[in-house]
Amino acid sequence: MDKMEEKVHQLLEQFSENLPHLSDGRIDYSNSDIAPVLTVFISFHKQLLLLKRSDKVRTYKGKWNTVAGYLDNPHQTLFEKVLEELHEELSINRDQIASYSLGQKYEFTDKNNGKTWIVHPVLVSLSEKPNITIDWEHTTYIWIKADDIYEYDTVPNLKESMKRALKLASN
Repeated sequence: MDKMEEKVHQLLEQFSENLPHLSDGRIDYSNSDIAPVLTVFISFHKQLLLLKRSDKVRTYKGKWNTVAGYLDNPHQTLFEKVLEELHEELSINRDQIASYSLGQKYEFTDKNNGKTWIVHPVLVSLSEKPNITIDWEHTTYIWIKADDIYEYDTVPNLKESMKRALKLASN
């Protein structure tokens, strides 16, 4: 386990000790004012995938986002969580991933919902353009150039997450 994974594991252990759990054992962040999340940018041939959130999600309805999810299982590695979210939200499998890298995490508080998010940005590059199958969390998707993200009404701080994820690709 590398240092970054170890820090995330320690963070999840703390949340696991202090918060209730769902029936399947995952940490329940419903009534917590802070939550660690994963924001996964999917890249193929210098384009990024954006997804429009549906009206069925709890937060940020109708906003553009990437694949995202709570870090809610202290027994799961970050890469396992990335795979879970990609498969769940888009039907993308491990064999379609060419590379994976984790950007620098950061925190921000959304004043509209009073929640502090501990964001772990991730960049996943695909080896082939997938046939996207979106789940109930999204209504549509679009492939864009990174600079075009400013034209979209995104979830809070998505642009900051993108910068942190893409910084890895440019180094």
